[in-house]
Amino acid sequence: MRPVVITGIGVVTPLGCDLKRFWERNVAGASGVRRVTQFDASPYPCQIAGEVVEFNPDDFLSKKDQRRADLYCQYALAAAKMAVKDAGLDPAKENPDRAGVVVASGIGGLQSLQGQHRILLEKGPNRCSPFMIPQMICNMASGLIAIEFQFKGPNYAIVSACASASHALGDALRLIQCGDADMMISGGSDAGICALGFAGFCALRALSTRNHEPEKASRPFDKDRDGFVMGDGAGILVLESLEHARKRGAPIYCELSGYGATCDAFHETAPDEDGAGAAAAMQRAIQESRARAEDVDYINAHGTSTPLNDRCETLAIKRALGDSEARRVMISSTKSMTGHLLGAAGAVEAAVCALAIKHGIVPPTINYTTPDPECDLDYVPNTARPKKIRLALSNSLGFGGHNATLAFRPV
Repeated sequence: MRPVVITGIGVVTPLGCDLKRFWERNVAGASGVRRVTQFDASPYPCQIAGEVVEFNPDDFLSKKDQRRADLYCQYALAAAKMAVKDAGLDPAKENPDRAGVVVASGIGGLQSLQGQHRILLEKGPNRCSPFMIPQMICNMASGLIAIEFQFKGPNYAIVSACASASHALGDALRLIQCGDADMMISGGSDAGICALGFAGFCALRALSTRNHEPEKASRPFDKDRDGFVMGDGAGILVLESLEHARKRGAPIYCELSGYGATCDAFHETAPDEDGAGAAAAMQRAIQESRARAEDVDYINAHGTSTPLNDRCETLAIKRALGDSEARRVMISSTKSMTGHLLGAAGAVEAAVCALAIKHGIVPPTINYTTPDPECDLDYVPNTARPKKIRLALSNSLGFGGHNATLAFRPV
């Protein structure tokens, strides 16, 4: 199968909407979590989130297009435009039939759904927008990106909760490997920070209630963690066959060298407590990379900051690599800084892996102050470290038992 490389990255995140600034803040251990400003969160147990505050839609979309697209689609389009620019790509010079789009969303247009439901109840069905359905559906980001760049190759969306973006990138990898495309735009986007989204996650008792110190609320693997922090944003990557990238003289971050996908088949929202499914996904990604456990230098963990996830993921890493290798590997959860970007998380964290390989720096897990005896690996607490990375893994674990691991290595 053909080698596949990452040539462009675009991000819209609570840590910024500029790739350089986003990376600098990751390395510095900055937090993008703050008190919610998009709606009145005072009645909710959780009142904090990783909001996107530096995004200006006017930089990417006309006013008309903004009215027709849900915020998650706006984020995805903006990140895609940034990724294409970063890749030095001129879409008009590409064969449109050999270029495709697979962009995921865990929830889709939740803000549009909430707003249109309010209109239905207050004003009646005749006042609902004709754009309501296109704004809501999870495949619309992929469709709009293809329209923007006139890419006519494979195009669809994947929905697997918090594993959505990693599955999208894995599928895009497969499409290039098997020869169905030479280039893919892929990643994920979500904008679920709204009253309805908060109500659902608060009802699950999944969110942190550390409202008095928002920047310290997301604390993966720390003994005092009490839940995850919601975040919004998008991560979009340009993937190309190595041959195609070299032919056009493209900049290359790294190779996307492996992909593993499994299912726990255990519970709707809880991971399998023995970590077998997540471990198998990691092992498959390593094997596809033609590598061994001892080659893994860095893992960007799913690391949500929930008591159960972090303990089970620790067990899964030990099971996948073996205890001694697991203790050697550097592990960090950048959700400690961004919050959990839901269906966009896997793509933003894939971008972190690519940047970590390029710059030789492992970003930290911030807010790690009290070790948990059940989470006893090296989580790179609070301070980034220099490291030449031979193989990096990115884990994404979604409700429904969905597990996805991506592997990256230098070219």
